[in-house]
Amino acid sequence: MDIEKKYLREESSVLVEDKAASKKFMASVFAWMFSGLMITATIAWLFANSSLIGLLITETGLSVLGWIVMLSPLVMVIFMSFGFQRMSFVSLLLLFILYSALMGASLSFILLVYTAQSITATFIITASMFGLMAIAGYTTRTDLSKFGSILFMGLIGLIIAIVVNLFMKSSGFQWIITIFGVLIFTGLTAWDVQRMKKASYMTSIGTEIGNKTALMGALSLYLNFINLFLFLLRLIGGRN
Repeated sequence: MDIEKKYLREESSVLVEDKAASKKFMASVFAWMFSGLMITATIAWLFANSSLIGLLITETGLSVLGWIVMLSPLVMVIFMSFGFQRMSFVSLLLLFILYSALMGASLSFILLVYTAQSITATFIITASMFGLMAIAGYTTRTDLSKFGSILFMGLIGLIIAIVVNLFMKSSGFQWIITIFGVLIFTGLTAWDVQRMKKASYMTSIGTEIGNKTALMGALSLYLNFINLFLFLLRLIGGRN
């Protein structure tokens, strides 16, 4: 009986340590994510409220620098995803900071297009939806893995639909795309949080692989938040 009690105490101690390590990992994920959002918001405000915006646009449209700023975040996400294994944490972190800053510059246009009131309201709604889905993903006992593959296929379909509508220029189709965009990124938020929770039990903050995994998880949640915000803004935002 003494041996059994000792074993149960040791097992309970391990579980407590695992939960503490998991919470530390998830806290790191959300800290990096919010840091990225803060960098993006700050850079967007600086560009929109200064002459810096003139570097990105001309009388005929986007400047060369503007096109670089608009397209480079996509290239950087792909580079970070495929270079995850061979890149160091410091390299990934520097790219994440640069990525967040470039996203801020590219999103500075929305501060000129939409009213401050609608941007603020949309941000609050986005934060609320994101928070609820993050809690759902973290606390649910339902395995969301099967939904993840469905959502990923939906994301690919969404990208194709957006490209097609660039040529169709259908306002009705755009409205449908926007609705599906909101649904997809809302679902991806819960799935990504659960995915990160599972990862937190297999790695830990403080190790190279643990730090890199947390940072890439933050990037995924950052993208979910930004895209959810943009789709909601198209849906309910008031233009200047």
